[in-house]
Order: sequence, then structure tokens, then C-alpha cells
Amino acid sequence: MATKIFVNLPVSDLNRSKAFFEGLGFTFNPQFSDENAACMVISDAIYAMMLVEPYFGTFTKKPISNAHEKTEVLIALDASSRDEVQQIIAKAKELGATIYNEPADHGWMYQHSFADLDGHQWEFAYMDESQFPTS
Repeated sequence: MATKIFVNLPVSDLNRSKAFFEGLGFTFNPQFSDENAACMVISDAIYAMMLVEPYFGTFTKKPISNAHEKTEVLIALDASSRDEVQQIIAKAKELGATIYNEPADHGWMYQHSFADLDGHQWEFAYMDESQFPTS
């Protein structure tokens, strides 16, 4: 059974993407990074591989999706509090991200989202499972 996940995302400018996510507080693993790829550490078991588009194209026979025009994936990450969600979204916007949805408060879950510089959609959510509605 798999124990780690590597989400691979095409990017147009690797250094710009790295600077954006470093501005949000993420780090990169240099062991899996070079001029074609940067391995962003999300957790001990979750990584996002930022791959320059020509290099990304070597892993697929399909056309590369333009995330500014079509949704390819929604990347959802948890946050430790509602305030942390708001801080991440505000910082992402300050770094050039676009907000593509208004925040949603479901009582037990608060979520908000942004599209990064390449259009990839990131959602951050705080979940208080003790408040999850039971039928």
C-alpha cells in the first residue's frame, strides 16, 4: 500500500512558483529538485512536484491542461483553525493568487480557496469533527 503522495503539477515558471509557495511558508526538498522540477513539502507524506511544462509533458501522452481555463484537480489541505485558513488565503492573494470562490462556512467546516499563479486550485479547510452533523 502506498504511504506517500506526490501530486505533479505543470508550471510555466519554476522559480516564480517556488517563490510563491515559499511565501506561503512551504519548503522544498532539494534532493528531488533541479532546473525542471521542485519538490514542495506539504507534510511528511504529501508532496507537490512543480514540473516545468516541457518536462511535465514527458510523463503523459495527453495534452497538458491549462489550469487557467479548465479545472484539472482541486487540491484540498487541512488547516489547524479558521484563522489559519483566512491567513493563508490573505497571504496567497498578496503573493498574486486569485480567489475563485467565496469562503464557505458549513458550521463544522470552514473552507476558502485560491488559484495559484499557474491556475491550480488550492482549498484550505478547518474541520471541527466534533461538530459534524449526525443524522
